[in-house]
Amino acid sequence: MNDTRDAVEEEQPIGELTTRTMAMPADTNASGDIFGGWVVSQMDIAAGIAASQCAMERVVTVAIDSMTFIRPVKVGDVMCVYSNVLRVGRTSVTLSIEAWALRHRFGYREKVTNAQFTFVAVDDNGKPIVISEEQRAKYNKA
Repeated sequence: MNDTRDAVEEEQPIGELTTRTMAMPADTNASGDIFGGWVVSQMDIAAGIAASQCAMERVVTVAIDSMTFIRPVKVGDVMCVYSNVLRVGRTSVTLSIEAWALRHRFGYREKVTNAQFTFVAVDDNGKPIVISEEQRAKYNKA
């Protein structure tokens, strides 16, 4: 393994592929890189999908922790977001989210950012509700 690209290609995403979308010119900053806010938005969408499927309820984002931007996303990259449920609490779901860029639509894959997202299950009025014991048991294997 002589170059960085070989090392990058050895690392694999953790979790389930949840969303894929292409970075477009309208999403760039003045330097030509994709805005960090766009990246966070794509991660929040994927995390919300995974959390709601886990809780089997409506969920809302309550926290984003440990966000690390590793590499920039460029126009034409396909952003692949992977989710991994870490914990299901009484009303909350915590996930590890990784974003990987498939360079130039079909090139090599690089991890670009990761974070931990926490969601709370809510009713139609936005009040926290309990996630069923059955759903919690599916994800909290001791």
